[in-house]
Amino acid sequence: MRGREFFVHAERLLQQRDAALQLFEDEENYSAPLRLGAIETIAHSWLPDFMRCLTLRYPQLTIELSVDYSPALNRRLAKNDLDILLAMNGYLEPERIDQLPLSPYEMGMFVSPDHVETIAVQGSEWLGCLPFISFGKRARPYEELVVYLDRQGVAEPRIHSVSTLMTIVRMTTEGLGIGALPVATVLDEWRQGQLYRIELPQPLPDMHYDVIWRIGSHPRFCRSVGLLAQQCAKRYAESRMTDMTTSDFSGRWVRPKRPETHP
Repeated sequence: MRGREFFVHAERLLQQRDAALQLFEDEENYSAPLRLGAIETIAHSWLPDFMRCLTLRYPQLTIELSVDYSPALNRRLAKNDLDILLAMNGYLEPERIDQLPLSPYEMGMFVSPDHVETIAVQGSEWLGCLPFISFGKRARPYEELVVYLDRQGVAEPRIHSVSTLMTIVRMTTEGLGIGALPVATVLDEWRQGQLYRIELPQPLPDMHYDVIWRIGSHPRFCRSVGLLAQQCAKRYAESRMTDMTTSDFSGRWVRPKRPETHP
């Protein structure tokens, strides 16, 4: 009799298990909150389009969005405080995560029109005539800027570290320094003459991002979301590239004077 009683309970448990597993097969009706982490550069570019496409594909889905630095987001992913990241990887053990690459961001240096003439006549000395403005010290773009400037002979650069992208843009347009910025995110300011782009002796490193999730966390659903993010990032990159090739930026460049060469 105890065996028959146990059988009834076991049968119920198996039925509940099958119902739970069905949730992962029926992606269209995924309804749990998606805890999404994104860095600010993405938040100010293609994230709105991505969220629109995501909610169209998964009508029952709700999104809990966190915007922060890549290291902070990766720590939260490791603690299971987030489900999916749109951020830089390299902070978690590769065997714990899966990821898909996103379209990179070209980086450039920009300056207010007030400083165009000063930089143009400085020649190779322009790198030391104004402070730079970059992301916070915990962000990889700050570290890459320091390395870049060191290779250009600027061993101890003055760098204002700022926590938000839009504040960097505002400080640069106000003439407080040379902004190291993702080109795609400031096309409007560049086109309108609020910012001028500096012609560099060597290009800045591109900013590379990924869609990242834990291997054991709804892998099929996360990969589906990741592929959608890839499409949105690619579409944004292509549209920005089209804007750059069809818009006239000929009068919006700063070309530091090159030193004269003698035969």
